[in-house]
Order: sequence, then C-alpha cells, then structure tokens
Amino acid sequence: MLPARAHPGPPRPGPAGDVLRLVAVTAGLGQPSTARILADRLAEAARGRLGERGRQVLVEVLELRDLALDIAGAMVAGFPGAKLRAALDAVEGADGLIAVSPIYTASYSGLFKSFFDVLDKDALTSKPTLIAATGGTARHSLALDHALRPMFAYLRAFIVPTAVFAASEDWASAGEGALFERIERAGGELADLMAGQPGAARRRRDEFEDVVPFEQRMAALRSGI
Repeated sequence: MLPARAHPGPPRPGPAGDVLRLVAVTAGLGQPSTARILADRLAEAARGRLGERGRQVLVEVLELRDLALDIAGAMVAGFPGAKLRAALDAVEGADGLIAVSPIYTASYSGLFKSFFDVLDKDALTSKPTLIAATGGTARHSLALDHALRPMFAYLRAFIVPTAVFAASEDWASAGEGALFERIERAGGELADLMAGQPGAARRRRDEFEDVVPFEQRMAALRSGI
C-alpha cells in the first residue's frame, strides 16, 4: 500500500496574489479511505504541475462522510444548512475539481450522487474536473465511463480526458507504478486546464448581473422602446 502523504498546507500567495483554488470531493466512508488517499495523490499531482508553471494552488478536501446528515437534511428540506452551504460554495468557487467516489453496485455511491444533486445545476459549468473512483477489482473501472462521466457531462463540467480508477491490487507494490503514472497524467491534465483560463471566467455567472433596474424598464415602456 502506498504510504499516506501529508496534506499540503495553504501556499503563500504569489506576487499578483493569484492563487488558484482546487477542491477535491471524496465519498469514501472509511478512515482513512482509499478514495481520500487517491484524492490527495491527484491533488498533489495537479499542484506539482501548477508549481512547474509558477502557479500556486490552495487545495481543499471535502470528505462527504462528514456531511452525510447535512446532505440528507438538504434533500428533505430543500435547502442546505450552513455547513453544507460552505462546502457547496467551495466547489462552486473552485478553479478546478477532483471528484472521487467508491464504486458500489456498479456505480457511484449514493452519498456521492446526493451531494451533486443538491449542488446548483450550473455550478460546474465549464469547470475543469477530474473524475476518479476506487473499487475492489478492476472490473468496476467501467463505472467511470458509464456513470461518473455522463453525470458530470450533464452538469456541463469540463472533464479531463484521463480518469483514474484504483482497484485494491493497484495499491499493492506490483500495481503502484501504473497507478502513479495515471495519477500524474490526470493531475497534469487538470493543472493544464486550470492554468489555461482566468479563474474568474470559469466561476458561475451571477444570475442577477444583467438585471435592468425597474426605473429603466418603466422609462423604456413610457418612451415606447
């Protein structure tokens, strides 16, 4: 099994103060979970590639296990509580997203799906997103393409080409090299996308940004425009 790495701390802002924000969402239930370990490795790979470009990134990991009751409450009540709202805002405001789910019954976990069900439907539009999953055997790897990728395509996320699946045997020494290569490739693709666009342009547009003031509307009606 690969040794766990320490979670990277907040970077110091660059000269222009332009620190990118990367959020990793992981739905693993164990502690630590392989989903969390995979999310950390992917975030580290992306952070390394961005560092080569002279860009700094602030990484935040959201473990949905800690939000399970809040997510269920939001689905029943129709609105999120403060704790879940902060998590949703973090995802919405991120410059890049890593989403990792364990595979249960040939698909993503219910907890993973429920979190993205309560997220605003436009929150991921054009957001660079890396999808990944963990499972007992490599036979579950197709869930990335028949479950996770369609869901994030529906949410109009910008999905990086390489998705990463880690089976139990991949964490053993025999499979470590191949998994590490996939992690580096996927993290690099995510970093390239994050560095290629101004962060502000990727964030969700304010729906009230172009609202015409009532006085202007009335003036237009009176003038017959």
